[in-house]
Amino acid sequence: MELWLTLLVVAILAIAFVVYSNKRRTEAELADSEAEARRLYERLGGQSMNLVAPGDNPAAGQALADAGERYTAAGSQLDSASTIRQYRLVAETAVEGLHYIRAARQAMGMDLGPDIPTLPGQARAGILTEPVSAEVEGRSYTGSPNPDDENRHYYPGGRVDGRPVPAGWYNTPWWQPALAGVGGALVGMMIFDAMLAPAYAGGMVEGAAPDAGSDSGGDAGAEGSEAGSGDSGSGGDAGGGDFGGGDFGF
Repeated sequence: MELWLTLLVVAILAIAFVVYSNKRRTEAELADSEAEARRLYERLGGQSMNLVAPGDNPAAGQALADAGERYTAAGSQLDSASTIRQYRLVAETAVEGLHYIRAARQAMGMDLGPDIPTLPGQARAGILTEPVSAEVEGRSYTGSPNPDDENRHYYPGGRVDGRPVPAGWYNTPWWQPALAGVGGALVGMMIFDAMLAPAYAGGMVEGAAPDAGSDSGGDAGAEGSEAGSGDSGSGGDAGGGDFGGGDFGF
């Protein structure tokens, strides 16, 4: 009987130790996540306030405006964050803003500054190395590795509706409506097929994953399969936002 009591006490102590250790580890991870989120948020704020785009450089002005939007969004997220995941989302938003700061520096011919964390979707999507263009639904879409009078909207690289979009400068932020609903998603798919798939196939994207340019076929097949499987009365699930909706998950 005494042996069983001893074993029971040992088991209870072991469980209590495991619970206590896990709690301490979670608390430490939460503190680290919060510290990292605040560090990146403050870094974005400092760089945003120290840069001013000249009036004759709309590309730099647009990039700084996008960075400012990310700073505001990250601040709002930080005010309500209380979990590890929420602090990681703050860090993600701040990193997106830092990529726009880097783009503004590029547009103004400045030193690009210190390295910025690379987001997973961004790494697989690669970077444009040559100009690209296509006509879709009567509209002209273009992209370039460098900003110019026509291409003044920067995209840091990532995935839009499941398809890779390389980092570069584009004449319109077509990825925003592409994330907004079914109609926009269709246009985004058409732009990818007409402009970006050939760019991947033609070696005009540097640093992309080997299978990046082949995503459209699989995604299109999946979409067709879902469309034919039923639930025809549903309007679909409207997508999130630009980048904060999850394209760049850490």
